[in-house]
Amino acid sequence: MELEDRSPADDVLMIHQAHASAYHWLQAGTPNNVARSHWLCSRVYCVVGRAEPALFHARLVLSTCQEHGIGDWDLAFAYEALGRAYAVAGDHDEARRHVEQARLASAAISTDEDRELLLGDLETIPTAG
Repeated sequence: MELEDRSPADDVLMIHQAHASAYHWLQAGTPNNVARSHWLCSRVYCVVGRAEPALFHARLVLSTCQEHGIGDWDLAFAYEALGRAYAVAGDHDEARRHVEQARLASAAISTDEDRELLLGDLETIPTAG
């Protein structure tokens, strides 16, 4: 995801890799793994600038967390995924709203390292300010 000069073929491969990982965790994982796999798909779609599938997967992260009572950093990153996906979609109000929810959810993250990772990621969302 962090490769700066990705080709269109690299983007397609990255999308396929994210979905392959998600498929695995949908078959063999816990609800936490499922939430994280949707987060990965959402993030990859954000990286390639595809808002609709990014939002689709970000919503699945949040609904999985809510359905299974998942909190801590998984819930905070669900809001981060929504904020980022809405930013890619150009909906800055929704992006800011979800970034703020992520910041609020960061208070429940049990480790400082995970909280700092989330807060750092939030700063990379164009509408985070």
